[in-house]
Amino acid sequence: MTRKHFGTDGVRGTVGESPMTPEFVLRLGYAAGKVLSGRSQNPAVLIGKDTRISGYMIESSLEAGFSAAGVDVHMCGPIPTPAVAYLTRALRLSAGVVISASHNPYPDNGIKFFSGDGFKLPDDSEAAIEAEMGEPMRCNQAAELGKVWRREDAGGRYIEFCKSTFPNELDLKGLKIVVDGAHGAAYNIVPHVFHELGAEVVAIGVDPDGLNINDGVGATKPGALQRAVAEHRADLGIALDGDGDRVAMVDAQGQAYDGDQLMFVIARHRVEGGAAKKVLKGVAGTLMTNLAFEKAMARLGVAFGRARVGDRYVLELMREKGWELGGENSGHVICLDKHTTGDGIVSALQVLQAMRESGRTLAELTADLVMYPQVLLNVAVPKGFDWKRHATIKSAQADAERPRAAAPLGHRARAARDGRGRAARGDRIGGAVDRRRRQERRWGQVLNSRISMRQFKT
Repeated sequence: MTRKHFGTDGVRGTVGESPMTPEFVLRLGYAAGKVLSGRSQNPAVLIGKDTRISGYMIESSLEAGFSAAGVDVHMCGPIPTPAVAYLTRALRLSAGVVISASHNPYPDNGIKFFSGDGFKLPDDSEAAIEAEMGEPMRCNQAAELGKVWRREDAGGRYIEFCKSTFPNELDLKGLKIVVDGAHGAAYNIVPHVFHELGAEVVAIGVDPDGLNINDGVGATKPGALQRAVAEHRADLGIALDGDGDRVAMVDAQGQAYDGDQLMFVIARHRVEGGAAKKVLKGVAGTLMTNLAFEKAMARLGVAFGRARVGDRYVLELMREKGWELGGENSGHVICLDKHTTGDGIVSALQVLQAMRESGRTLAELTADLVMYPQVLLNVAVPKGFDWKRHATIKSAQADAERPRAAAPLGHRARAARDGRGRAARGDRIGGAVDRRRRQERRWGQVLNSRISMRQFKT
């Protein structure tokens, strides 16, 4: 079935425009409620949100829709996306719902679902909800309406869960850590987790006003964290995004570390790390995972696979292969032995475990992971455009992949640092796509489509 409303991560858009309107959200809640009602007795859902001002409107519409369908609702207020996944499973509920647009600015918002096992809702369930939305909306009789509760203990439960993923014999005493909550869902969670584990915590990005989520702060804008680490002479900085499912870290020297580097630290420690040593069958990345990471996994004797971009597809690959670790360079890191979804706080704690048990800094733990320069271009293409089928594009791609004659060492070093050769080859591929797009402008609506460029040694 072709998706009409659901994207790769639920439903998302600009508030006040389709589909993020009160009417649509009401119908979505009712449709989801009817699907759940047909699959379980006494269905109940949990709703969490980030700090966007539109969250009030959207949760009210969802609540009304679920209640009309006879589904009980547990309201949590602002809590991170992974907290919803955890609490849905822990409370044995039918589903969890997150109101968030992740790292997007405040005018946007979105809705995504988790099933009762804490994993994202499967495709067949989303298809059933979309099909139900095509039916007339009704309302149960008064005696069969869903009830609503406020879960005042949601944040505290999740804090304890996060701490439980860090070894009991370890603590963070003696560390000064800056945490950045992105003025988002984790603003009242992340400082407590690290403080209760013993760290001296400096908190930034913890003053949401409904309009400032991700505004100059958070995992996608680590500059604020770097400045705060320097200002407070901290040992480490940890930044989350607006819904708390991705992480970036900064060391005492101000060096930022992305998802690939943090996954490397976790993977290496699990393979080589003394008491933490365990069998790591494989690691899942995406088409955008740095080639240096793939080669590092080969050196460790760990299988590696690439999924499409998106944590949904990373998780699908992990479950298919039976792997425990995967993620994206954007900072989504999934540790399936700890949680069912990407969790910024839990991921940071796995990195801190590696640091504490090895006695090494982030710089030392990543010293032999030399990242390759990457190029990412956004090229506008017609809807339905299959760029892989066109000879001119394939020719440009093949030319970019062709090994180059060895350059003098000094030249290679300079090129590796600034990626100029790679950028030129990426531009040639992008140019080929753009030329073909202009030839086919008669095709339908033009959309922005991200094309991931392969990575090559310069």
